[in-house]
Amino acid sequence: MASSDKDIIAAIATAPGRAGIGVVRLSGGNLETLIAAICRKPLIPRLATLSQFSGNAGDVIDTGLALSFPAPNSYTGEHVLELQGHGGPVVLQRLLKHCLALGARLAEPGEFSKRAYLNGKMDLAQAEGVADLIDAATEEAARCAQRSVHGEFSTAVNQLGRQMTELRALTEATLDFPEEEIDGPTRVDQSHRLNELSKGLAHLIDASGQGSLLREGAVVVLAGRPNAGKSSLLNRLAGEEVAIVTEIPGTTRDAIRQSINLGGLPLHVVDTAGLRETQDAVEQIGVARPWAAIEKADLALLVIDATQGETSEDRAIAGKLPPHLRWLRVYNKCDLAKRDAGRLEDTVVLSAKTGDGIDALHSAIADAIGWRGEAEGIFMARERHLVALRAAYAGVGRAAEQISRQELFSEELRLAHEALMSITGEVTPDDLLGEIFSRFCIGK
Repeated sequence: MASSDKDIIAAIATAPGRAGIGVVRLSGGNLETLIAAICRKPLIPRLATLSQFSGNAGDVIDTGLALSFPAPNSYTGEHVLELQGHGGPVVLQRLLKHCLALGARLAEPGEFSKRAYLNGKMDLAQAEGVADLIDAATEEAARCAQRSVHGEFSTAVNQLGRQMTELRALTEATLDFPEEEIDGPTRVDQSHRLNELSKGLAHLIDASGQGSLLREGAVVVLAGRPNAGKSSLLNRLAGEEVAIVTEIPGTTRDAIRQSINLGGLPLHVVDTAGLRETQDAVEQIGVARPWAAIEKADLALLVIDATQGETSEDRAIAGKLPPHLRWLRVYNKCDLAKRDAGRLEDTVVLSAKTGDGIDALHSAIADAIGWRGEAEGIFMARERHLVALRAAYAGVGRAAEQISRQELFSEELRLAHEALMSITGEVTPDDLLGEIFSRFCIGK
């Protein structure tokens, strides 16, 4: 690590607000002087010791447990001290302020995990898994993040990386020493190895894509004419009355957002104002906003009043939907229209009032956004992981096209290898590290 990274950093490692317990964490070089000043007695490594945390004037700031983790057997790989006291904001800030007065500096966001990565305690994908575990919105997301923290995603990446390394080494040897009798790979062997790499990358892209959905969730916009039942449908999906429902057209004038859990997948459902021509200046603003929400959505549900059937206005709305956007027709009020609830391809018939057909809608939404409904065997992935995997997959494909020209073959394979290994941080620009760890919480 750089010399600037060897100083002592400190931060409150527990969430803001009042709690029974709060933790101030420190990491860095020799902490003995600081321990002596605060705890006034030596600490036995990895043994919780009841201590009075002393202030500048010898006064007691708090009473709690002190834990010392000598390097390299700590989260960061450096000397780490955790002061576990009462979780009041004032007492924690006093304790942190005293640590800073003793020579520590305030940690930057994610700096503890960054140091753990730089000290070889975890790779970059595992470090990001820590942040994802903290931010997990569902149990499935938490389980997937835990697998990343334990290194399952990294293991899969490294296994493909080793296959690339072996093929590159054999290829480079035959290029560098053509006059030597080296058992280099044949064209058939190279093609076979590339095919195996391509299959492995495709499988990992699929598993990571599911993990990305699990991490980010999907934005689903409810669109349609006024009084089609969009707000009632939002309430049914949310399981509570989050939107006002009346028979007066134009009741919903601003977007209402609600997060729900669809079989472990977070969905961010947006109820929008009814789409229609209006002379009301306020409603005109409300009608303009749904189109902005629709542009950013992963999926749109075009809600249609089943008692009226699909009208020319409904067809006009469908014609204006962005070409890239996936969408479903949802016929609501099937109880009043005397229609059977259910699903037919990209159409769902339901009643938001009675709940009939809601399970069919859940299934249609999952299919439309590509969610398979199970978290087992998938990895909590970020957009940068998917970009790197796709770049590696494309690079392997280009290498296959250059198999008759070994210099170009070798170069394409090198680029694919670099893209792949940027996931775990073996090949990572410094500016990317700063971007990744800046998104962590301060005490992590």
